[in-house]
Amino acid sequence: MPAQTAALLPLRPPREPPVAAGYTSEFNLSAGYSVTDLGMPSSGRATLIGMNVGISVDYGKRFGAKLDVGYASAPNVFRSGQRLDVLSYLVGPVFVLSKSNLLSTYAHLIVGGARVAGPFPNANGGSSTSYAHYPAWAGGGGAEYAFSSSLGFRVSIDYLRTHFFNSSGAVRGQNGLRVVNSIVYHLGAPSFRRRR
Repeated sequence: MPAQTAALLPLRPPREPPVAAGYTSEFNLSAGYSVTDLGMPSSGRATLIGMNVGISVDYGKRFGAKLDVGYASAPNVFRSGQRLDVLSYLVGPVFVLSKSNLLSTYAHLIVGGARVAGPFPNANGGSSTSYAHYPAWAGGGGAEYAFSSSLGFRVSIDYLRTHFFNSSGAVRGQNGLRVVNSIVYHLGAPSFRRRR
């Protein structure tokens, strides 16, 4: 073929392979208000009010992970005039149970540590004050309602396991029920939302 004729032929760009549909990791930030009903060793129960923040990432349709940090306190515990504080930091896997355009549900099991500080009854009939910094964990789940592709409202309920002193001065496990209401922001949320 003559060079003049070849020069007139249109140049076609090379074919690009199709991009396969899939999921990319999505980061979520949450912050909210917590209420914890905490059963203390040999001391009855206390209600703590506080804040909770979390960072989570979705790895696929059904699996993710989260970091959960919470602080809650109760004033004048057991009429002692002293405050009880709980600071927890937990991390672990998240499992998506169901999801739709507006509502998603999930379960999680997160482990880490907790610092519990405040008064406890002693063997002399009075009260002592100290703190216990021990391993902790929480298990539960919740539901999230989507306001938009990037903003949602989440309610979670957890069984919380921490440690504190009993009346003999020994550290024992204590059981708590924690409810958290939070606002969730999804960073870089795709048009097909994958929420946790």
